[in-house]
Amino acid sequence: MRICVVGCGAVGSLFAAQLAQLDDVEVWAYDLDQAHVDAINAGGLRLSGAGEVVGHLNATTDAQGLPACEFGIVATKSMHTGPAIEATAHAFAEGSVCTVQNGLGNEEALAEHVSRVIRGTTFPAGRILEPGHVQWDVKGDTTIGPFEPSPAPGGAIEVLADACTRAGMPTEAVPDARGPQWRKVIFNAATNPVGALTGLTHGRVCEDTALRALVTGLVDEGKAVATAQGIELDADPEEQIDHAARPDVAYDHKASMLQDVEARRQTEIDYLNGGIARFGREHGVATPLNEAILALVKGVERSWQ
Repeated sequence: MRICVVGCGAVGSLFAAQLAQLDDVEVWAYDLDQAHVDAINAGGLRLSGAGEVVGHLNATTDAQGLPACEFGIVATKSMHTGPAIEATAHAFAEGSVCTVQNGLGNEEALAEHVSRVIRGTTFPAGRILEPGHVQWDVKGDTTIGPFEPSPAPGGAIEVLADACTRAGMPTEAVPDARGPQWRKVIFNAATNPVGALTGLTHGRVCEDTALRALVTGLVDEGKAVATAQGIELDADPEEQIDHAARPDVAYDHKASMLQDVEARRQTEIDYLNGGIARFGREHGVATPLNEAILALVKGVERSWQ
């Protein structure tokens, strides 16, 4: 079986390096960072921290050089989904493509270029330390299921879940993956921008009484929007937020949005709080806190120009 990871940043690297441990899987990675790709091809893809792994795989910046693959795992930032899948779609002409990205709208972007899409949500997190080397900060589970408008063929989701699980990335195949997806969207939208705006890690946000109250307000709005769509969350984001704040879990973790702000990179705010606000408007649910957070982060981005 051949799997291509599209976007080999921190999360993509976790999947790529782990899958490369399997004898029955040939792993390819497509990424635009030439230094990262060169380092992977020269010495393998190294993970350290929550696990010590070196994966040997085929990495490239040349999308046209990708072979036909049974599966794609897309892990780019949400704003890069369209260009990334447009460049690589030929490799998945007979395959299925799974998103493990943050935010809302990625499945729809994939479905514009490939015919079989898998909805996915993943909780492991990390950061690139240097080309070819990723710090694995947080372990976690992955859930995948059908994207109803463009479903993968029968059994494909289970095959991909089995490969990821055997590789050390526990993955569950479910009939409806919207609940896990919205749980993570709400988690991220309630915590990541607050950390990005304050410069605080997840644990430090949660131990501040005023900030924790803001987080709860954002969660409540997200839950209301999910309920309006008939989506049943698979777990309470509030409980997950408190669990992640523990010193042995993610107290010191800098969310990806804080990493982006520190590097003055565009954030995924449009696909998190912006997505919740958009669905809220469509379903008549007010989301003033998410609208305010969206405006604040967009203002920070404009300050760099």
